[in-house]
Amino acid sequence: MNEAPKPAGSAGKVLIVEDDEAMRAGLKDGFEFEGFAVTLATDGEAALSLWKARRPDLLILDVMLPKLSGLDVCKRIRREGSRTPIIMLTARGQEIDKVMGLKIGADDYVTKPFSFLELMARVGAVLRRSTPGGDRELTLSSFGDVTVDFRKGQLMKAGKKVELSARELRLLEFFIAHRGEVLSREVLLREVWGHSNESEMQTRTVDMHVAKLRKKVESAPSHPRYLLTVHNAGYKLAD
Repeated sequence: MNEAPKPAGSAGKVLIVEDDEAMRAGLKDGFEFEGFAVTLATDGEAALSLWKARRPDLLILDVMLPKLSGLDVCKRIRREGSRTPIIMLTARGQEIDKVMGLKIGADDYVTKPFSFLELMARVGAVLRRSTPGGDRELTLSSFGDVTVDFRKGQLMKAGKKVELSARELRLLEFFIAHRGEVLSREVLLREVWGHSNESEMQTRTVDMHVAKLRKKVESAPSHPRYLLTVHNAGYKLAD
């Protein structure tokens, strides 16, 4: 018995930016079957215009695009303060693009070729992390002069608002939920990024995000009081 399609748009709006016609058509069919309202773009300039006009709930963004690269599109969207979840599509061997994508604010990446089931698993995880109250038990937490409101996705330090990416918010939430515990990079990759396999590139990604988060929560990031490195073990948020 065939499963009935979900009503278009019931899962939200997605902007798919992909210049390969076959890949674009396959993604469109898959996301529409999952209930998304789909908008398509074939180059980076069109992607930015459509993002501004449609304000999608999710962006699937190829790295290699005509006119404006996916990395540039991601960077410009984040510069405008948007937290629209972004999953980047990279070709095999483009590890530097993955690192750069995460550094400038992408929430996740998928390497081609990939299965649609894998992509949807990443989509589900990213949307839950970026939706206020989506999969969070925490609502408000504080340590030192830092207060985090997870419903608003807002961090205040010494009374001043500090911008966090969706990934940084999820990472901080996980540290707070496991305060005092030593968390390995493998655990952080699995629980925050949704990756089951650890690689050198991915552990560098964890280190990079922890360093960025430390700059936002510590008064003296080079001598942290709260977000601590545990030599040869990982990181922990001090009690």
